[in-house]
Amino acid sequence: MPCVKVPHENNMPLFRTTVPILPSGYALIIASAALIGLFSIVIALSLGSADIPLMSVVKSLYAGEHDLTARIVLEIRLPRILSGFYVGAMLALAGCLMQVLLRNPLADPYVLGVSGGAAVFALLAILGGMSGLWVNGAAFAGALLSIVLVFVLSHIGGDWNPLRILLTGVVIAAGWGALISFLLAISPADRIHGMLFWLMGDLSFVQHTFWNPVILVLVLFACVLMARSMNLLAIGELNAAALGVSVRSLKYFIYFAASVLTATAVVQGGSIGFVGLVVPHLTRLLFGSDHRLLLPVSALLGGSLLVSADGLARTIVAPQQLPVGVLTAMIGVPLFLLLLHIIYRQRT
Repeated sequence: MPCVKVPHENNMPLFRTTVPILPSGYALIIASAALIGLFSIVIALSLGSADIPLMSVVKSLYAGEHDLTARIVLEIRLPRILSGFYVGAMLALAGCLMQVLLRNPLADPYVLGVSGGAAVFALLAILGGMSGLWVNGAAFAGALLSIVLVFVLSHIGGDWNPLRILLTGVVIAAGWGALISFLLAISPADRIHGMLFWLMGDLSFVQHTFWNPVILVLVLFACVLMARSMNLLAIGELNAAALGVSVRSLKYFIYFAASVLTATAVVQGGSIGFVGLVVPHLTRLLFGSDHRLLLPVSALLGGSLLVSADGLARTIVAPQQLPVGVLTAMIGVPLFLLLLHIIYRQRT
């Protein structure tokens, strides 16, 4: 019986030296997803407690007018909407990466407890009377701590495999959940409202920074470079290794890329659910499992979904604003059930 020689992982390059060329059909789908994202941004700019006609929005973006309408569009709504788009794109991309790493269709960006760690430290900062950058800094520190804990604990006493990662992440997330409940129980009444809004996901105080698009674009570009290797990893580790993929290095990259995306998104918008779970499923159902297409389209559609949900959150009970996490859950639950029904009927 012939033996298959598996190349040694240490001799395999992690990154390819050439950028993969996308088929023309893929480029058309990505361009269409980008147009959907642009359309959702323009529509969201017109929504809110003060309705602004679309033509006024377009004039403000094109001519940079300096009347009250332009100030509302350019100085208040546009930074929030762009930040929301980046957050949604990061969550969808992180969810897609986690589903590859764990080879589990139910994996999402929060499965490793990153949001729980960020929430505990953010709530501690709020409980201590901090706000703004201090809360964001505390949340990012908590997210990094959770990333390190899961990484270290999943290596102890055995190989680093998807089951160990998943179980460790679930246990860490449960621990963070207990601490969150404890902090809410001991917090004074005047702090509870802000804590709950942070936990439910809210873009009201999101800060538009230069680093959000930079992190998103760099991680997405690196992931697209490795999309072919991810396609092989999704089939199985042994098959990927036999075909020349550095499996361990690739898994490390996916883990830390997804963790950084999730940590950045959670710091900006809190715990916004269902975007990282539903969008990759929807994209895979519509366009297949080729990660050269799946990764960029998931990011674009994730940003569009969150921007649209935030527009509804600012409009439904205007002038009050709902936490955007409530809207993503309301949209995500029926959509996810519909996807499950479609997938089940296809398989039967």
